[in-house]
Amino acid sequence: MTEKIYYFDNNATTKIDPYVLEEMLPYLTDFYGNSSSMHDFGGGLGDVVEKARKQVADLLGAEDPSEIIFTSCGTESDNAAINSAILSQPGKKHLVTSKVEHPAIINYFEMLEKRGYEVTWLDVDDQGLLSVDDVTGAIREDTALVSLMWANNETGVIFPVEEIASELKNRGVVFHTDAVQAAGKIPIDLKNNDITMLSISGHKLHAPKGIGALYVRRKTMFKPFVVGGHQERGRRAGTTPVAQIVAFGTACELAVKNMEKENTEVKKLRDLLEKLIAENVKSVEFLGHRDKRLPNTANISFGYVEGEAILLLLSENNIAASSGSACSSGSLEPSHVLRAMGKPFETCHASIRFSLSIYNTEEEVRHVCSVLPGIISELRKISPFTPAELR
Repeated sequence: MTEKIYYFDNNATTKIDPYVLEEMLPYLTDFYGNSSSMHDFGGGLGDVVEKARKQVADLLGAEDPSEIIFTSCGTESDNAAINSAILSQPGKKHLVTSKVEHPAIINYFEMLEKRGYEVTWLDVDDQGLLSVDDVTGAIREDTALVSLMWANNETGVIFPVEEIASELKNRGVVFHTDAVQAAGKIPIDLKNNDITMLSISGHKLHAPKGIGALYVRRKTMFKPFVVGGHQERGRRAGTTPVAQIVAFGTACELAVKNMEKENTEVKKLRDLLEKLIAENVKSVEFLGHRDKRLPNTANISFGYVEGEAILLLLSENNIAASSGSACSSGSLEPSHVLRAMGKPFETCHASIRFSLSIYNTEEEVRHVCSVLPGIISELRKISPFTPAELR
């Protein structure tokens, strides 16, 4: 019998919803044709792809499903947005982003710096918040793109992207937002804001890995990142992964239905987790703004211990959490997000991220909070930095 896993790492990836899997499976087993084929067995699958495109558009509040381009993941969507912006404006060599972005943005921008582009790296405050004035103050005549995440993957802190988008539209600047963490957790209404391009990923909202989407507002000049066949109206080449797309569309439809639950029940569980930890563990610091954050995310630093050691002992108790972005795991460097917030190395190295989903329960939260104090206590006993009163 498989042991129960207490999964609190949903910002890294989520389980596939059983209904999503049920809807997906026939397109792996029975209806496996190529949707670009001339015959009905393959070509007839175009209708289910377009149904899914509308489901994604509905989650994002897009005006037209044709604004949705299917990709392989959030990273590809981010890269495609950046690539299109710079190719569409070859005379502009200035880019703007923040110091707390996902590696999909940071590493691409660093590569572009080596190719002669100038990047303005915006600061955040000690709560992880970004100033709209800092964004607008960074704009120049040669600014090709501003790319800022909607919600941070490590702290859950939400940026004022809709206000930023409005300001940038008035200045004629292309604006892309990485909404991989935000989609399905907070409302998005692209019909009523000025965001130019937006990235999301299926595996962050209970669809399988290997499918994502890029929203491109109508009348926006777009240059493809993946070049080849005619798929996605010539905007993203590659054989259409019908099963993954069906799953993604179904997951987006469920996300619309579960949005209220994310912001009530999941938030209540996240708050309970923080409350119990604060009551039972001394010398902890809650990182990121308390209110302007996703309803599912808690980032907590436990003084005088190493985050990696906490994670290993949690894992021995079948509890899955994280020390930051899963895309940066294995690095001994402290979180770039927390460092950008001005946190000392000791705080960064002692931080743990708990991220919940609609599948978490109060029993699971209470179990984690019954195990965690003992782990912290044992680690502090062997830490040379622990003051006497905490041993």
